[in-house]
Amino acid sequence: METTTTDRKRKALLVLRIVVSLAMLGVLFLQVDDVAFSEVIPPWSAGNGLWLLGAATLTFVGIGVSAARWHQVLAALGVHARWRHLFSHYLAGQFVSNVLPTTIGGDVLRVSRLSRETGLGPSTFASVVLERLSGWIVLPLITFSGLALNPGLRGLGRASTVATAIALVTLVGLMGVVIFVADKRLLGRFTSSEGWQRFVGAVHLGVDGMRRRPTDAMAVLAVGIGYQLVLVLAALMAAQALHIPQVGLTALLVFMPAVLIIQVLPIGISGLGLREGAFVLFLKPLGVPAEKAIALGLLLYLLNLVTSLPGAGAFALGNRRRAGAPGGQVPR
Repeated sequence: METTTTDRKRKALLVLRIVVSLAMLGVLFLQVDDVAFSEVIPPWSAGNGLWLLGAATLTFVGIGVSAARWHQVLAALGVHARWRHLFSHYLAGQFVSNVLPTTIGGDVLRVSRLSRETGLGPSTFASVVLERLSGWIVLPLITFSGLALNPGLRGLGRASTVATAIALVTLVGLMGVVIFVADKRLLGRFTSSEGWQRFVGAVHLGVDGMRRRPTDAMAVLAVGIGYQLVLVLAALMAAQALHIPQVGLTALLVFMPAVLIIQVLPIGISGLGLREGAFVLFLKPLGVPAEKAIALGLLLYLLNLVTSLPGAGAFALGNRRRAGAPGGQVPR
């Protein structure tokens, strides 16, 4: 009975999030004057096709780089796993997150499947937490780098202010999280606990290990920066496909991290509405029409959706435990 009630709540929440996304998109479209479809989506051409192919390729490559970042975190924790297995789990996780929002989250799927391979549930859980955390840390750094490379982007009014504020709040917040997790008096006391508390203790051991081995930490951050730059280049190609010349590399370095942060807020579904609204806010001062900014957000969503479809096979076939899967070690 309790399970049925929980399922109903999840379905109701999903419907609510879909309605919220549609409502946000509706509000955005109401702000757009009557525009011909051909003015938003350029006529098909070989050049546009190449830009779209490049954007899709880079988006897919980004999944591989994410798996490499996860692999680097696991290595720092002393857990041995093959990159191709991690790539398969990441693909399956992307498919679940983008296509099957009613099921478990992609990160939960990754923890579950790799735990079965390594037999190290707490360490695997810690690796996913730290992999996500490292990805968030580099976002503000990329924004600040873009502002340093192109000082003109500092004077775009509300767009510049919001992007800078998001970067600062995110960086300060993450520093607070790292300090909290690394404190032996707080999470450190769970390192020898049993049950769910041992997962919390594993995250503490992971952060403490990274702090003691800065070379490993820097390697993780370097791969994380590489991943975000791949996404920026994919967005740049998508903008070129839509004939939005105002959107250059430095502009995306400044504003793309803020868009990525905004779109993960637990409002709506898959960031729909949030992402497009953020692009309207940030790109309007550059002279980008609202309809073009919305189109860019929707195109990036479709690229993520399409490139996650190969994960359907990994999702369907990955329920079986791999024979001869590699073992692992507890965090050093």
